[in-house]
Amino acid sequence: MTKPSILVVEDEPLIADDIADTLTKNGYYVVAIVDEGVDALQAMEDHKPDLAILDVNIEGDMDGIELAPKLGIPFVFLTSYYDKATLDRAKVLHPAGYIVKPFSERDLIANVELALHKVPQQPVAAKAHPEKLFVKRDQEILSVMSDQILFAEAFDNYAYLYTESEKYIISHTLKSIEEKLVPLGFLRVHRSYLINFEQIDSISEGYVFLKGHKVQIGKSFRKEFMDRLSLL
Repeated sequence: MTKPSILVVEDEPLIADDIADTLTKNGYYVVAIVDEGVDALQAMEDHKPDLAILDVNIEGDMDGIELAPKLGIPFVFLTSYYDKATLDRAKVLHPAGYIVKPFSERDLIANVELALHKVPQQPVAAKAHPEKLFVKRDQEILSVMSDQILFAEAFDNYAYLYTESEKYIISHTLKSIEEKLVPLGFLRVHRSYLINFEQIDSISEGYVFLKGHKVQIGKSFRKEFMDRLSLL
């Protein structure tokens, strides 16, 4: 079986070497380590990797966010910053992952696996068609598509539903909402949180990041969640 091949674009040598060593140890093939966009594009021509890990701040005339769409392959952003301005620039490119420094080996491999295998090992309804749901807001009943929901959060005997731009309060417990959303591709990752698997941007330091939101992974849910990622 051919090893997945990965290009590392990182201008800090120690971090670049650490990433390469970790990837190699976990069964991946690192085709090249480069520190600027021009060299990254040349490496793409020479090696045709399956995935790129891109530091947002790199040497040269273009940063990682400007470089990413020129590669033509899935990419995972790597950065020391998870600020709104950087995220707004990054998320429009639909990265396959987003790793925040400092990161652990588990974070790195989880994000690489998520990028290479977006469909979980055990199909969790990600293949199901999005469903139109209805929520109350004051005197209105509003529609929201299930694939627009990022996550649900428990709040006493109520729950909040979050989309990229809205937050709805639902007069049901998270448990009752879970029964409706799990068949539509949602996973319980904490006693207070239910997430949309397809909306995951990255996993880091025990948290899942979804379009600017940070959701904690509960210890009792961690194993089942990591198993969904089909980690090597």
